[in-house]
Amino acid sequence: MRIGSAGVQQEPPVTQSAEAVDKLRAALRHGVVKAAHSRDTAPGTMPGTIPCTPSRTRILVAGGGYVGMYTAIRLQQQLRRELQRGEAEIVVVSPTPYMTYQPFLPEAAAGSISPRHVVVPLRRVLHGCKIVVGEVRSVDHARRTAAFTTLASDEEGTGAIPIGYHELVLAPGSVSRTLPVPGLAEYAIGFKTVEEAIGLRNHVIEQMDIASSTREPALRDAALTFVVVGGGYAGVEALAELEDMARYATRYYHNLRPEDLRWVLVEASDRILPEVGAAMGTYTIRELRARNIDVRLGTRLDSCENRVAVLSDGSRLPTRTVVWTAGVRPAPVLAATDLPLNEHGRLRCTARLTVEGSEHAWSAGDAAAVPDVTADEPGTVCAPNAQHAVRQTKVLAENIVASLRGQPLKTYAHKYVGSVASLGLHKGVAHVYGRKLKGYPAWLMHRAYHLSRMPTFNRKARVLAEWILSGLFTREIVSLGSLEHPRAEFELAAGGVPSRPLARHHEDPPLSARERKRRQAPPPPAGPSAAPAPGDDGPGVLPDGTPGGTPGEDLRRKDPNGPGAGPATGDG
Repeated sequence: MRIGSAGVQQEPPVTQSAEAVDKLRAALRHGVVKAAHSRDTAPGTMPGTIPCTPSRTRILVAGGGYVGMYTAIRLQQQLRRELQRGEAEIVVVSPTPYMTYQPFLPEAAAGSISPRHVVVPLRRVLHGCKIVVGEVRSVDHARRTAAFTTLASDEEGTGAIPIGYHELVLAPGSVSRTLPVPGLAEYAIGFKTVEEAIGLRNHVIEQMDIASSTREPALRDAALTFVVVGGGYAGVEALAELEDMARYATRYYHNLRPEDLRWVLVEASDRILPEVGAAMGTYTIRELRARNIDVRLGTRLDSCENRVAVLSDGSRLPTRTVVWTAGVRPAPVLAATDLPLNEHGRLRCTARLTVEGSEHAWSAGDAAAVPDVTADEPGTVCAPNAQHAVRQTKVLAENIVASLRGQPLKTYAHKYVGSVASLGLHKGVAHVYGRKLKGYPAWLMHRAYHLSRMPTFNRKARVLAEWILSGLFTREIVSLGSLEHPRAEFELAAGGVPSRPLARHHEDPPLSARERKRRQAPPPPAGPSAAPAPGDDGPGVLPDGTPGGTPGEDLRRKDPNGPGAGPATGDG
């Protein structure tokens, strides 16, 4: 030791270096390597960036879906002490304050599960994390900086907000993959969010209400025709559950029968549900066709302008409902990063769930192309499904913690065990561990598996309770479409123009030749003996003596020679 000029005892340089090494080892024992010692590049050095504290490791999770939420849950569990001491922080940036369990969306659309119970509030389960409701717009990993916008960004006028980080978990998921089909953006709806599922349920019931109240055969046919594009899980399960619900609802309509509903499944390939195998896919087609569902393989949607679905086989289907489920693609934010992507736009990842050639960057789920080490063929990547995502989150969180603690990383390996799919109430298909199931056993396995994968005991209990209640009571068939525009009634009362659902702004489908001829015919002569034609305003009498002119009545059932006679087909 030596004494400085101020009389303060000073340590020699060797002793100071030894103390620095001891502090670093202590940090390793406590669980987190301090950012000042472990990072070559100072994160968040751009002007205006939310800075990182040198003594605190910031883990940025971009995305609050299944991968983002479960990774954050496991990180806050394994880094509990470091979070309490302020040595680490976890920031989750998510477009919504909840995680949607997508396998339950078809049942939510059918009314078997309340929409509130297929989502998990992030703030409730991520109590050790900082939740930011916003979207990550770009990532500059070379500078360890990401830019995100929030709900207040537009009003503030500040644009994207940069934030620095030490570790990045990029899990933005996927979005619907669309094609340049005329009219698709104006008339179609997806099936990927809980808002879309509930909106579609309300729309289907509203179309049944329209068909029940109209006197125009062309409008009635269009309202009762439902076209679903895509023969994967989302399309088949959505169609099967909604058809089951609509078929049940017809018993409460005096002038609608199950045979009046027309459901069309359009698939571009020669099979549906390829994940369950060829045999189970063939059984699914046979089951759907037995329910009067029109399954069209090797067919594409060419156009849906003016509410007419034009298919590649030449069919023209006047319809007010087009559901697009033809695949997904990686989130657009991946293209706004400096991280490597594969030919499909997914992040190139290693089997340890790190991004290739990029330290401190991690990914999993739909956004990541993770090598499948259990596959026989080299170069195979894990399928972007929930089965892999739920298991990848565990390895991902453990590897991040191991990286921070200087420990070796684990390799993700999971052999695909099979798939299950629901085809409506008490109906399903499954191919699990080489065994094929169908009907009630497959449906029961579908529910049991996804209930076990539903996050949190709270949501598990609520979903199970709703299933029990739905077995004791009848289905709910009410449409709450007005919830999508809650201010419409008040706007009308205040003297303004009420906002209305978009579907009501679209023009009606074109009239048939018979209907145009009927409308152009001169009105019948006035007088007490003049009887209104069937379908005109006011009561009439059909040729067989039964009263006609009831709103929503399909006159073709009673008068084969009347207006709009012929089979209720939409083919041109």
